[in-house]
Amino acid sequence: MKNTILGAATFGAMALAVTGASAQTQPATGFYVGLGAGANFHSHENGNFGPVGGRINFSTGHIIVLNAGYAFGNGIRAEVEASYRHNGVHNITAGGVRANRSQGWLAQYGVMGNAYYDIPVGLSFGGFSINPYVGAGLGYMWSDYDDVRGDFAGSSVAVIKGSGRLAFQGIAGIAVGLDAVVPGLSLTTEYRYLNTRERDARSARFTAVETRGSFRGENHNHAVLMGLRYAFGTPAPAPVVAPAPAPAPAPARTFLVFFDWDRADLTDRARQIIAEAATNARTVASTRIEVSGHADRTGAAAYNQRLSVRRAEAVAAELVRRGINRNEITIQGFGFDRPLVPTAQGVREPQNRRVEIVLR
Repeated sequence: MKNTILGAATFGAMALAVTGASAQTQPATGFYVGLGAGANFHSHENGNFGPVGGRINFSTGHIIVLNAGYAFGNGIRAEVEASYRHNGVHNITAGGVRANRSQGWLAQYGVMGNAYYDIPVGLSFGGFSINPYVGAGLGYMWSDYDDVRGDFAGSSVAVIKGSGRLAFQGIAGIAVGLDAVVPGLSLTTEYRYLNTRERDARSARFTAVETRGSFRGENHNHAVLMGLRYAFGTPAPAPVVAPAPAPAPAPARTFLVFFDWDRADLTDRARQIIAEAATNARTVASTRIEVSGHADRTGAAAYNQRLSVRRAEAVAAELVRRGINRNEITIQGFGFDRPLVPTAQGVREPQNRRVEIVLR
């Protein structure tokens, strides 16, 4: 179990290490559904088979999780979850003696409410965004012992009744955004720890007469899952539209620099436009250069405000590199409040992802 969990953690670390710095991904917004499956590792359970103390050890089993939730656009998500865990009995001991034959399995049915935080690391790899997250949940778990029995010389022991308890869990995972393939689809890998309060189950020991005892299980579960998550209403990536060169028989005073979606780095074409602006600033003898950043109407307002300022700062830095004095440049960001092309919220419009350079 320990090796499997460490392997999952190593996989997550490798996924983060190979990404490299790239465009910041915007927080998810709206309703989503998910499905995950993987391996479940259940702790041993101790109890009494009548007057005799005993223990049940379980084999590695499986887990299936269905969930539905809502992302608020600020990194916070809330969801409801239904889960099923199944672990077979590996062996049973009673009075320190292992059974000649052990059988049965433990089935667990859970309903949980979870809260998540998507960590804004801003990483991508090959066009796919990397989004780590952590979460916690609270709910109810029912444990059902099915034909759990151990056969000894001249007797047998069995657990004959399950029970339900309050449960809580902790979750850590990584979602890989597959918007380039299917908008709104993510591949998830995660680790879960689930625990319930100690729960009682009736047990019996069959010899010449039947006796009964209480079997108290410590319900610790570790699980490693892979899954898919789909967010509704995610727009398809817009094609990159190259801005048409502006005819300028006379020295121009306004220049537009365009950016890719959720990017603040300069393309080769953007550097050409900034070089033209720097040349014209000297021709028209400007005394002040206004650099204003803008964003399209996807994502949260606060995020786009910061993104528009980063774009303006990138353009200003290139102007300085082209020989313009920094004290001649003023920088401001307007987020998505001043679109060049009016659109609805959530629409990716290439012409709104821009920086305006105005020579005064």
